[in-house]
Amino acid sequence: MAVIKENDLIESVASALQYISYYHSRDFIQAMHRAWLREESESAKNAISQILVNSRMSAEGRRPICQDTGIVVIFVKVGMSVQWESKKPLNDMINEGVRKAYLDPSNPLRASIVSPPIGERKNTMDNTPAVIHVEMVEGDKVDIVVSAKGGGSENKSRFAILNPSDDLVGWVLKTLPGMGAGWCPPGVLGIGIGGSSEKAMVLAKESLMESIDIDELIERGPQNHIEELRLEIHEKVNLLGIGAQGLGGVTTVLDVKIREYPTHAASLPIAMIPNCAATRHAHFTLDGSGPAYLDPPKLADWPEITLETSDQTLSVNLDTVTREEIRSWQPGQTLLLSGKLLTGRDAAHKRIAEYYEKGRPLPDGLDFSGRFIYYVGPVDAVGEEAVGPAGPTTATRMDKFTDMMLEKAGVLGMIGKAERGSDTVDKLRQHGAVYLIAVGGAAYLVSKAIKSSRILAFEDLAMEAIHEFEVEEMPVTVAVDSRGEAVHKTGPEIWAKRMSQQVKVPTP
Repeated sequence: MAVIKENDLIESVASALQYISYYHSRDFIQAMHRAWLREESESAKNAISQILVNSRMSAEGRRPICQDTGIVVIFVKVGMSVQWESKKPLNDMINEGVRKAYLDPSNPLRASIVSPPIGERKNTMDNTPAVIHVEMVEGDKVDIVVSAKGGGSENKSRFAILNPSDDLVGWVLKTLPGMGAGWCPPGVLGIGIGGSSEKAMVLAKESLMESIDIDELIERGPQNHIEELRLEIHEKVNLLGIGAQGLGGVTTVLDVKIREYPTHAASLPIAMIPNCAATRHAHFTLDGSGPAYLDPPKLADWPEITLETSDQTLSVNLDTVTREEIRSWQPGQTLLLSGKLLTGRDAAHKRIAEYYEKGRPLPDGLDFSGRFIYYVGPVDAVGEEAVGPAGPTTATRMDKFTDMMLEKAGVLGMIGKAERGSDTVDKLRQHGAVYLIAVGGAAYLVSKAIKSSRILAFEDLAMEAIHEFEVEEMPVTVAVDSRGEAVHKTGPEIWAKRMSQQVKVPTP
């Protein structure tokens, strides 16, 4: 009979969460490198390059891969013969491990959890509580899978109950384009089939904890109906041409994982959940011999890739840029930004709206006129850092504030990730403004371009406070130009057309 001590579980959970914050698994690194090698789209290849370079930098610096260090989701299988040496409930022990990991002064992780979920939505400040799934199994060990799920990919989860005779693959191909690029492709697609509504969602989430092995499956061939389904969906999704960061390209998913469960004869529940380019999960076992620690990967596991600029890359001074100057920027063009920009995301935009509604002036020193706003919630800095990892958040959530920021605040441009809605694209065109994207999943790389940071307003909003960043050659891509051309629309259309003769894809 294994006796599991309280501190062994706490220490193991904390150690695993720190580990996955800065180490990608070897299978993910290899899969992303293979995607880089076969990518034909220049924009998509550049995005994958940034993800791989960022991954290696994070491993070397032991700092988060992504500023969104996720909501913690843990799967626990407890052997029936296990005995616990603790007076705390299992969930309390696990949450203590989460708290310890996220408050670690050597590598603080961003606290993103708010409670209650509606109303005040106050940050819990330590990223607790975790979402915990417990299963009792045979044996005398405790098997644990720890994951940290970013909000961008989690928000793109989809669920439906189909008729038993419906085309499941067709549903996937019709649904996935509508998920947009906020989940930071390329990543892994998890699919749960059967059970009940909640069971299908758990199956999909749990499938994402498996290792990437689609290339091995392609090489040896399918041996059952699930493997056949995985291969079919993998091939047809990539033929959609969505590509890395939604810019259009060859690879949209690195793998497709599927789990199934018996279901009611009248139903066909299906859940689909993507994992982003900051795929983070780890497995360990407690057997009573002490805490579990994971072996770090070898730096040789990362490919030697350097970031390159093209003849079309343009250096931009944010402190002097004019509306006339941005009219020359082309869709898909790479820019290197230097100078000062402001930050702000959901909570900050909501508070700005409240100021305008009440006829109050914005806080002293806060002036958006003629400036760029970056949608980001950074990780706290350590040591000599100006700021911790500071990658972009999904810009679509700020679409409802577009009129306000363009007409009342007077911003010249916005920086985020993923596509903008059609109304926002129209408003950008009307105002001669632009939308730029930084690569989601390259937060540590982006932070190296930030030379100073200071809070200008709303410090009580924690990671959602408004900062002023001074940046030096921060890499971004023109996603919507001043004429309203959007690369998230044109890029996938071009690549889907190039590959359309290979398979007939249902129209979304």
